[in-house]
Amino acid sequence: MADRGVQSVLSEAELQAFAADVAAVLLPGDCVTLRGDLGAGKSTFARALIRAFLDDPDHDVPSPTFALRQDYTGQRGTIVHFDLYRLHAASELDELGFDETLATAISLVEWPERAASLLPAGHVEVALTEVASADARSIEIGGRGRAAAAVVTLLRDRENGAR
Repeated sequence: MADRGVQSVLSEAELQAFAADVAAVLLPGDCVTLRGDLGAGKSTFARALIRAFLDDPDHDVPSPTFALRQDYTGQRGTIVHFDLYRLHAASELDELGFDETLATAISLVEWPERAASLLPAGHVEVALTEVASADARSIEIGGRGRAAAAVVTLLRDRENGAR
């Protein structure tokens, strides 16, 4: 985790609500990395964020595990969800248009360590881990730049009851 980290434990419903809050502060060119083991809640977070961004709670948001990328266009621009778990070589990122997407769209990147050298210096880092409760996840937010500061503030405000 980079600068300004904050951590919390959220239920699945709280995680989805927080992801919706995050969607409201993201702008084209922002990048959010999603770290965590399989089943940690990365796709749940991404789905909720994308649905909020599109203002469509029922929008079909499939996992990009096999396609490696899914694009969504809404009134505020484009959001692209990358799942790099199955990436075999860094050269595949060129085929996915990774650099261009980082510059022009909101990017959600699962398994970001497979593209670490290409991530912008200013990005939001979200780390999710399972906790003892089946309905809760530990979430840690960090990163650098405007978007990271805004997302850290959102989680701090939620923790302080300012939601």
